[in-house]
Amino acid sequence: MSDPLRKLALKDGRYAPEAFAFLYESLDHAVRLAGRESAESTERHVSGQELLSGMRVHALETFGPLAGHVWRAWGVHETLDWGRIVFLLVEEGLLNRQDTDSIDDFRDGFDFDAAFARGYRAELPADVLGPGGGEDAR
Repeated sequence: MSDPLRKLALKDGRYAPEAFAFLYESLDHAVRLAGRESAESTERHVSGQELLSGMRVHALETFGPLAGHVWRAWGVHETLDWGRIVFLLVEEGLLNRQDTDSIDDFRDGFDFDAAFARGYRAELPADVLGPGGGEDAR
């Protein structure tokens, strides 16, 4: 984790340094989901809702159904907390924003339990399931 992120997290005190790092890691997911990976400069900008979508995908890939628990352990209890972290990073000059960006873009994004735990279904590789891709195991 980069030193400026850790310093900011510790100075603010509300969220674990890992949350700041995870947000940065999720930016690439958000840009890709928004179809802007080949864009340049400000054209790569994603909205708060687009960032939340990227974070959701990255969290599911990384933590599976435990993502909500991990986020809560970091002090992130609702999507608005991610907005608070984004705007802390903006204030420190570690992220850029556009005039249309608002912390309210992160309000009521999604419920963590609904997004991560309910309906989660593990996807195992076919070779783990054996011949027939697991049809025999049902």
